[in-house]
Amino acid sequence: MEPEHTAERQRFEELFDAHYAELTRFAARRVGADAAGDVVAATFLVAWRRLADLPTDHPRAWLYATARQIVANEVRGRTRWDRLTAKAAASGETRVEDHSAQVDEQLRVRAVLDSLSPADQELLRLTEWDGLDVAEAALVLRCSRTALKVRLHRARRRFAQRLLATEDRDTAPVRRPSIIAGGSTSS
Repeated sequence: MEPEHTAERQRFEELFDAHYAELTRFAARRVGADAAGDVVAATFLVAWRRLADLPTDHPRAWLYATARQIVANEVRGRTRWDRLTAKAAASGETRVEDHSAQVDEQLRVRAVLDSLSPADQELLRLTEWDGLDVAEAALVLRCSRTALKVRLHRARRRFAQRLLATEDRDTAPVRRPSIIAGGSTSS
C-alpha cells in the first residue's frame, strides 16, 4: 500500500474510533436503535468517500452535520412510507385481480418469440420491446434501413403466423390419442 493511502486509512480509522459510539447514540435518539447503525454506516461511508474534503480542525462537527442530513433523509422516507401505508389502509377495499390470462398470454408470446431464429428475435426485441426506430435498429444491426425494413417485415410475419398457430392449437378441442387406432401420443 502506498504511504499516501496508509495515511488516509489511518486518519479514517482514527475518526471512526473516536466518533463511532457518540454518532450511534446521536442517531439512536433521532431514528431509534434499529436504524441508528444504518445512519452511522452511511455517515462513515460519506466520510470515507469525501475524506479529502473533511476539515482537519473540526471533523466531529462535519460528521454530525452529515449524520444529521442522513437522519433527515431517513425521517422523510419513513414519513412517505407511513403516508403510503395509511393511504392504502384508508382505501378500505382490497382488490385481488386475476392476472393469469395476462401471464398466460405473455408466456405464449415469449414461447413464440423463442421459437424464432436468433436474428428474428434480436430484431423484434430491438424494435418492439426496446422501442428503437428503423434507423436506430439499422445502426445497431449494421445494415441499411431498407434491409432492416425487409427483415423486420418478414420477422413480424413469421411471428404472427406462429402466434396464430398457437392460438388455434389452444382453442381447438382436446383430442385424445386413440391407442386402439394406433394414435401417437407425441405432438
